[in-house]
Amino acid sequence: MGYKVAPYISFRDGAAEALEFYRSVLGGEVSVMKMGDMPNPELPESDRDKVMHGQLDLANGFALMASDTPTGMDYSEGQRVTVTLFGDDGPELGAVFDKLAEGGAVVEPYAQAPWGDSFGMLTDRYGVFWMLNASAGEQG
Repeated sequence: MGYKVAPYISFRDGAAEALEFYRSVLGGEVSVMKMGDMPNPELPESDRDKVMHGQLDLANGFALMASDTPTGMDYSEGQRVTVTLFGDDGPELGAVFDKLAEGGAVVEPYAQAPWGDSFGMLTDRYGVFWMLNASAGEQG
């Protein structure tokens, strides 16, 4: 299998602080990409330091992911945790995306994202929110 599964937690704000807390509890290494790290002239100044994507990689191979919610985007306490599939096999993840989308609703089509990876979001037929991401460097 060319992918892993990880929980992805959405925050209104505070994802960086939460990841550091989880690191203090679980160990591992935290990496964070801020919203202001991506070129976006329409990004409000108040969102520049928010977490676009944060990840806590644990020694056992598991990961915990998190992000803040941009200003103007709906935030629902009930949709805080997403199932994420990530890896380096773009075609395999694309096929998984298509299968998960059957009977569900595509939120963001699986396609090349601004950061270079293939990425897509959907809600499956059971109401579960999914994000799939294939690293740009290894896609075949």
